Amino acid sequence: MKNDTLRPQDLFWRVRIFDALSFPSVIIDLEKSVVGANKKFYDTYKLTPEDILGKKCYHSFLYKNTPCKSRDCPISRVIENKEAHSYTLKRQYKWEERVFSPIFDDHQEVAYVLSSIRDITRTKSLESQLIGVKEFITRVIYSSASAIVAADRSGRIELMNSVAKELFGAYNGGEGTITHTEQLYPPGKAKEIMRMLRDEKIGGRGKLIIPKTTIVNAKGEEVEVEMSAAIIYDENGNESATMAIYNDLKDKIKVEKELKKTQKQLAQSEKMASLGQLAAGVAHEINNPLTGVLFYASLLLERPDLDDDAKADLTYIVEDANRCKNIVKSLLVYSRSTDSNKRIVHINEIVDQSLKLVRDQKKFRNIQVRRFLDDEMMLIHADVSKLNQVIINLIINAADAMKGSGKISLSTYRDKPNKKVFLEVKDTGEGIPRENLSKIFDPFFTTKEVGKSTGLGLSIVYGIIEEHGGRISVKETGTKGTTFIIEFPMYVPSEDGPHFCDPPGSA
Repeated sequence: MKNDTLRPQDLFWRVRIFDALSFPSVIIDLEKSVVGANKKFYDTYKLTPEDILGKKCYHSFLYKNTPCKSRDCPISRVIENKEAHSYTLKRQYKWEERVFSPIFDDHQEVAYVLSSIRDITRTKSLESQLIGVKEFITRVIYSSASAIVAADRSGRIELMNSVAKELFGAYNGGEGTITHTEQLYPPGKAKEIMRMLRDEKIGGRGKLIIPKTTIVNAKGEEVEVEMSAAIIYDENGNESATMAIYNDLKDKIKVEKELKKTQKQLAQSEKMASLGQLAAGVAHEINNPLTGVLFYASLLLERPDLDDDAKADLTYIVEDANRCKNIVKSLLVYSRSTDSNKRIVHINEIVDQSLKLVRDQKKFRNIQVRRFLDDEMMLIHADVSKLNQVIINLIINAADAMKGSGKISLSTYRDKPNKKVFLEVKDTGEGIPRENLSKIFDPFFTTKEVGKSTGLGLSIVYGIIEEHGGRISVKETGTKGTTFIIEFPMYVPSEDGPHFCDPPGSA
């Protein structure tokens, strides 16, 4: 309908529609003069028609910051492009969105521009809050001590926090080799986890906690982790993404192993202490009558009227009694009932002295004994004779394990920060059977033939090492040999006395 044929009633409802707009609006002609404004505009800005009608838009308060000939003028853009244009503006404490729409004539040319002003302060506030919440969640994810990974519904990884990058050793997005969730697990494991997530009988719809499972890092290494996973659903209840949280169990497993080792050592110590008390009591009870047997048998041997058969029998009695006496002596050593004579000594000195005391040259004819002794100052507070007994016992056991042929290595070194000194005795024998590992330090346990051993050797060694505040254990054993490791506390003098931890002349 042409403008010159408009009926009065048509003009009436069109004006009413303009006044009924819920946003403050003005109409601007091609010369950029304000030719009309709706009621909402006058009410909002407390203006009258005399304040704005006929005035240039850039002279009014509306667009005073935008020069008329500016290329950024929104009205010029609408006239030129015949398309709507909008921008946002902050006025004092309020945000406004200004929308410019073309009004066309009958020839589809822009005749006027309708400018509406919308208060979007609340929208901006909500948007700011949303951004704040998003940033907070992002900080939480990336500051988490746990590894967090999120992927889309196809399994393509969209997010890895710094801990996850460290755990898996790669990042997606073209910067690394891991881009899909299937690469995080052994073959078939990812599909199994998704099946479990969807199974309501296992952990609930879309949620799953696995106390211990295996993942694979970028190097192909398997890592034990604790894992919790979840499916993320959209507003319609459809699966849109998945996420998982991982905690590396390496430290926990290490602590558990150390705890088991400590508990085992404690149980062994308690058992040894109980057996030590029993051994001491038995030794003292046997020692008195045994001394009598030896005394009277020796007296009888001195009689000149004894025949040869009687002398032979008495000789056997004395030999067996002496053997029993040696066993009693070992029991007393095991129970720590013997006196201790400790002094400050270098561990290497004890090793050298012990090797000189190994007198059974026949046993070591085809055995090569090697020394790897650290040159550092490694002082311990020790009873040298007792530690000689320890080292000699371990060397003889090593020689027996190699059946007279092989290599024995003795190594010393220190851990200065932790104030520890270590001695390792390694052989190239057949190793200790797994079923015997827990029993090797038990009293009277032996794998040798009857009469060849009392089974007190390693139990006495264990008792002596404990007496020195140290520890002895099997570091490794197998078909290529066995290594015993002994740990001693390093002697550290007071600051007022001489410093024994460093060699003379050191800074």
